[in-house]
Amino acid sequence: MSLPEGLKYTAEHEWIAVDGDVARIGITDYAADKLGDVVFVDLPKVGSAAAAGRVVGEIESTKSVGELYAPVDGEVVEVNDAVVDDPSLVNSDPYGAGWMIAVRFTELPALLSADEYAALTAE
Repeated sequence: MSLPEGLKYTAEHEWIAVDGDVARIGITDYAADKLGDVVFVDLPKVGSAAAAGRVVGEIESTKSVGELYAPVDGEVVEVNDAVVDDPSLVNSDPYGAGWMIAVRFTELPALLSADEYAALTAE
């Protein structure tokens, strides 16, 4: 399982890349692997509100349906249309081209480090 340093992680298997007051969000390689081949991604509209711990999107695979949870409170400022058009990006490049949304936040909650997330998924 690939786990880039420098990102933050959630127990719900999202990764967060923080740049100033904007968090770019996607699902981890671990989550993508558990889902299987992703065939559909439904993301929120730009301008919509995101609430930490609440569902903001849906990820469907050949095996199941998963949910994308917002790790922060804020406003969705960007969505990755490329992943909507080609959901397989979630599997092939979850930390790069497979990112999902960007949220402008006011406060960053406590998140997991790469080591903490690795320990969580090893259980």
